[in-house]
Amino acid sequence: MKQSELTLEMSRYEKGSVSRINHFLKVYAFAKAIGEGEQFPSELQDILETAALVHDIGIKPSLEKYGSSAGEYQEKEGPRAVRVLLENLGYPDELIKRVCFLVGHHHTYQNIDGQDYQALVEADFLVNIFEGNMDVSGIREVRQRIFRTDTGTRLLDTLYL
Repeated sequence: MKQSELTLEMSRYEKGSVSRINHFLKVYAFAKAIGEGEQFPSELQDILETAALVHDIGIKPSLEKYGSSAGEYQEKEGPRAVRVLLENLGYPDELIKRVCFLVGHHHTYQNIDGQDYQALVEADFLVNIFEGNMDVSGIREVRQRIFRTDTGTRLLDTLYL
């Protein structure tokens, strides 16, 4: 599945927030690399890449509704926004359902169910570690507590440890 149209739509959606656009593009790149490195089937790779591009779509409505972009608000508001966007772009319903689930849980780190969910969480952490200037002890804790894929772990080690 080509993600160029979705990338352009998300860039339009986030117009004026270069940092959020850069963030989702970096998460997308890491998610793509993790999925390919773990040899995900094409359907799972499509779900992962789509979710990576839209994972933070809930920030904008959360800021408008709650004045906060806290993860809990993103998870609450994101699925509705993502469904509208993906339906308008003609994505299949089964993919939309899974992407909505992932967007609605990408800040929930217990009971991760599925390789796509795991890879999305790892990709987001790879970017958030840098953007949040996490210290080495925090990175080691995240590595032990969160990372499970060989590809994601290798990326984490190469970048930060």
